[in-house]
Amino acid sequence: ILMKNLLILISMIAICMLTSCSGDSKAAKATVGDAKKVTAPAATNTLKVNTANSKVNWTGSKPAGKHSGTIALSSGSVQLDGGDLSGGKFILDMTSITVTDLEAGQGKEKLEGHLKGTTEENKDHFFDVRTYPTSTFEITKVAKLANDPDASHLVYGNLTIKDVTKGVGFKAQIINKNGKLSVNTPPFTIDRSDFNVKYGSAKFFPDLKDKIIHDEIELQISLNAM
Repeated sequence: ILMKNLLILISMIAICMLTSCSGDSKAAKATVGDAKKVTAPAATNTLKVNTANSKVNWTGSKPAGKHSGTIALSSGSVQLDGGDLSGGKFILDMTSITVTDLEAGQGKEKLEGHLKGTTEENKDHFFDVRTYPTSTFEITKVAKLANDPDASHLVYGNLTIKDVTKGVGFKAQIINKNGKLSVNTPPFTIDRSDFNVKYGSAKFFPDLKDKIIHDEIELQISLNAM
């Protein structure tokens, strides 16, 4: 019986590793540091973000599984210098947080409400959109990459979530064609606890054990401007 139980345990661990039930993302970690001073970028043209055709995809996880969804942009613009991206600022509508891996009636509305913090009981758990209805990202630097199949540039900027602003850097594939700019990132992760999002975090609640929610949030940005 002991050997049988041991084999079952080993099998469960193997399955967990194969299905990433640990919540560890294979996406690259964004560089995170202190916010940088924003200076007016050199610009020969400014394009407006097409909010209907732009979004941020997110994935969050816990030992028992994961959920994914989207966040819409409410506004934004980019500056170009001779056709190259040189600056920009984007406003994320945190009230638009949507869970896409659940159907109505499967807990979708409950999870969306919990993430948004729509009640007094859960307002401080995650993003508290009644107090902080928007998040922002403002570009501070753009650098070209060479010989990278996944991206053409490194983009750095100040990301503000709730009441915290951090400098964040990530890879992006940037294409400027026929007066239209597209920015698409490979998946990357940030640590939500860096931005005062503490609910279920083992850093702040070490006794939660298997009820923790992993700190890493995977993001993937799709942005279009014209």
